[in-house]
Amino acid sequence: MKKTLSLFILLMVVCTIQAGGDLASKLRENLLHNPKYVTVVAHRGDWRGAPENSLQAFQNSIDMGVDMIELDLQRTKDGVLIIMHDGTLDRCSNGKGKINDHTYAEIQKLFLKTQHAATITRHKIPTLEEALLLCKGKILINIDKGYNYFKEVYEIMERTGTTSQVIIKSGNTPEKVLQENADVIKNTIYMPIISVDSPNAKEQIEANLALKPVAIECCFKTYNADVEARFKQILDAGVKVWVNSIWGSLCAYHDDDRAVEMNEPDEAWGWILKRGTTLIQTDRPAELIKYLKKKKMHKLK
Repeated sequence: MKKTLSLFILLMVVCTIQAGGDLASKLRENLLHNPKYVTVVAHRGDWRGAPENSLQAFQNSIDMGVDMIELDLQRTKDGVLIIMHDGTLDRCSNGKGKINDHTYAEIQKLFLKTQHAATITRHKIPTLEEALLLCKGKILINIDKGYNYFKEVYEIMERTGTTSQVIIKSGNTPEKVLQENADVIKNTIYMPIISVDSPNAKEQIEANLALKPVAIECCFKTYNADVEARFKQILDAGVKVWVNSIWGSLCAYHDDDRAVEMNEPDEAWGWILKRGTTLIQTDRPAELIKYLKKKKMHKLK
């Protein structure tokens, strides 16, 4: 009887875990189907607490309750996809020169620097596969600077079982994307990037809506009636708006520094939210999450 009871309890525990699913699945569900939930995206991970685009920066983001990390891809001389923003090694590591002039074996010998290149750390330059495995089941991933490697990225996503967690994006025309990567975007979440204050933004949005994206990344240095109309165009189509608060020139200067350093979060993040935005890429993820929780805009279903 005791053995049967123990087995029953164990089975109930397993079923409870399975029913809850992994966190990444819940985050994906909210991204796709919850119009009110605001997704917080950590730009290059938590680069204030660890080197940018490092595994530790991604782990810190997971630990602080971030919904999605953004990372950047480069390819080594022998074809390995690694995580680094720049095409050269100088700023972010103790290496020198172009990444595509170095083999992965050479890259492995290098160490990442802290922000502003102040100190060389013990952190290594991660591969895309290492980053995806770290994040598996825990957080969503946005891949930037990766369009030229879409098919390779997709193969690694499939191999690591992380395809459902990843958003791949580009600023290319939908015609180019469909011609070169129709098979990839059919099986992934694809997001166009559009400068919504450009003269032909309306036409770009119309063309990209044909791809049925979940969201469109909107960049704008100024905000006026035309930009407001572009936001409405996207939202009326049932597509979410992604805004970058990382730099003022990307969000009409309603940015992170204004929110935190100038202590004007309502004029920064609050202003962005009032435009109908539900995805914000930030360099201040902890502060943004705290702000959203106060407004009850960051609670998973």
